[in-house]
Amino acid sequence: GSPPMNLIDGRLVNGRAVMAPLNFELPFAGGAKASGATEGRPLVFGIRPEDVYLESGAPVEARVHDVENHGVEKILTLRVGDTTLRATVPARTDVAIEQPVRFAWNPHKVVLFDKGSGVSLRHAS
Repeated sequence: GSPPMNLIDGRLVNGRAVMAPLNFELPFAGGAKASGATEGRPLVFGIRPEDVYLESGAPVEARVHDVENHGVEKILTLRVGDTTLRATVPARTDVAIEQPVRFAWNPHKVVLFDKGSGVSLRHAS
């Protein structure tokens, strides 16, 4: 797809997605089975830009690195430390380069991949 899925290194800790190396946290809705099988092991979290959203009370602060205007939507590149990820937002969203924003993701839309093999763990049992 375009833009491509965000792929972020991290691990599951107590059922929450903790991103390395910054240790920012986002909720994860993979259920206890997925958490038990993957707790603490190196993972890659996959999330589509349309499932990342800006919200004033969201758990993670980022800086706007880039804004691409696509008519009905904007594709934002967000920077958290050395990690960048993309978010698709409505065109009316008013943002500027280097502006601090807060974001979250839809925890039901996150796909897990094993960091070593790259295998999807979406249906981890």
